Amino acid sequence: MSNFRGIWVALVTPFRDGHVDFDALAGLVTKLLADGVRGLVVSGTTGEAAAMGKDEQLAVLDAVLKIAAPHQVVMGLSGYNLQELLAFQQKVQARDIAGVLVPAPCYIRPSQQGIESFFRTVADASSVPVVVYDIPYRTGVRIERDTLRSIVRHPNIAAVKDCSGAIETTLALINDGHAEVLTGEDVQIFSNLALGGAGAISASAHVRADLYVQLLEHMDQGNVTASRATFYQLLPWIQMAFAEANPAVVKAALSVQGLIANELREPMQACTTGTMARLQGVLLELEA
Repeated sequence: MSNFRGIWVALVTPFRDGHVDFDALAGLVTKLLADGVRGLVVSGTTGEAAAMGKDEQLAVLDAVLKIAAPHQVVMGLSGYNLQELLAFQQKVQARDIAGVLVPAPCYIRPSQQGIESFFRTVADASSVPVVVYDIPYRTGVRIERDTLRSIVRHPNIAAVKDCSGAIETTLALINDGHAEVLTGEDVQIFSNLALGGAGAISASAHVRADLYVQLLEHMDQGNVTASRATFYQLLPWIQMAFAEANPAVVKAALSVQGLIANELREPMQACTTGTMARLQGVLLELEA
C-alpha cells in the first residue's frame, strides 16, 4: 500500500486578472515544501477546480511538478460524466504523480450501488493510487459506511479523505486498516491522529505549515501533550480559515502575507472586510 501519512496541503490556485498566476504558484509551492509538508493536492475544492477548464488544471499540475517531486503531488479528479472523467484521468496519469483524489459524482445523487460501481471503474482504470474523497455536503450524496468499507478494499484505492462527519465511519475505516484515513476537516486533525488516522489534506495548512508538521511529528514521537498544545495554538486560525466559503479566507491570509493576490473566480467571492479585520488579528497572534 502507498504511504500517504502526513500533512498534505489542499493547494489554492493563485489568480491575477482572471488568469492563473504561475509565478505566485511557484513561490507558494516552494514555501510549503520547505515547511516540510508531505505533499500537495492540486485542483481540488480549495484549488477552485470547478471554475477551471481541464487544460488549465493540467497546466497548474505541470507547473507544480516542475518544483515538487512526483511522490509529493496528488491531482484532483472529479465529474459526473464518467466517460469524460476517464478520458481526463488518462491525461492526468500521463504525468508521474503520487495519486488522484476522487469524490463521488455530484448532483446526480446515485444509489449506493452506483457509487460503488463508479469508484470501481475509476480504480480499475487508475495507474496510480486512488484517494476516495468522502464529502457529502458538497456532492449531495452520502457514501454509507458499508459501501465505503467495501470500496476501499479495491487494491488501487489507498486512502480516504474523510469529510463525512460520521465518527462511526471514521473509526470503522481506521480499524479495518484497508486504507489510510486522512481528515479533510481541519478541526479534526489532532483527533484523527490520536485515533490512529494518517494525517490530513488541509486547506488551512497554507499558513504556518511548519506547525502542522510539528503537530504530527510530536504525535509520531508519542508526545501527545506537545501535539495537543500545537493543535490548540493553531485552533483559532483553523476556525478563522473557514469563517467564509473556502478558499476565501485562506486566500485572504496568503494575500496578507504577500504570497498571492486576493482573487477568486466567480461565483466565489473574496472575504468581507469584517472577516479580513478579524483575520489580521488571528494571524498576528499565530505569528507571535
